[in-house]
Amino acid sequence: METQKKEVKKAGFPVLLVVIGLILSSLFIFTFSQIAEGLLESEVKNFDSAIIDFLASFESEGIDQFMIVITELGSVWFVTTLSIITILVLWLKFKDKWGILFFILAVGGGGLLTTLLKNFYERGRPSINPDIDAVGFSFPSGHSMGSVIFYGFIIYLIIRSGLSSAAKWSLSTLGVILFLLIGISRIFLGAHFPTDVLAGQMAGAVWLLLCIIALEYVEWQSDNPVQPIEATRQFFKEIF
Repeated sequence: METQKKEVKKAGFPVLLVVIGLILSSLFIFTFSQIAEGLLESEVKNFDSAIIDFLASFESEGIDQFMIVITELGSVWFVTTLSIITILVLWLKFKDKWGILFFILAVGGGGLLTTLLKNFYERGRPSINPDIDAVGFSFPSGHSMGSVIFYGFIIYLIIRSGLSSAAKWSLSTLGVILFLLIGISRIFLGAHFPTDVLAGQMAGAVWLLLCIIALEYVEWQSDNPVQPIEATRQFFKEIF
């Protein structure tokens, strides 16, 4: 009985992760749908124009070059290269089969989801520039969606690692800044409208959360003799 109580307490993290993930996912989906429904409305156009004009005021040769470098950090070839390295590390160092599986599902599934959404909304880009991978449909931003999923999953792996708290905070903050800058770079370089970037980040966050929730559930279920439904019931019973 005592052992079962301990196992139920251990269920706290995945249970809370599921609850928080579902709440955040609902908020992100709502935001994304609002953006998608308002693509042709004047409010969205005014919002896009205001952000584009604001970023244009910072244009300079140095910042242009910086943004070109930043936008490459969210490109398909760069994310694919880092994904292969991540998979090798997860396998060779940690033998984390479940982590590898859900990492591939997150990144690969995110790419497929981006393509489906782009073809569904068929929004044109503010400008076409093959040099910065600005071709095809614009909504949602593939760079923004992919970078949130990839760097977000890396942040998740860092948080669950054995690194010190200082290292976790530093690397996680760097990851967040990086995918935010990638989104800004897409607007600054004229590859996307601001609403493309926001929608991509929202959709990417939803998919990322669902993949992490699924991974946590599977790994917990594999290691824990207490069934998830029973553990969840007992967990909330103790709280309330």
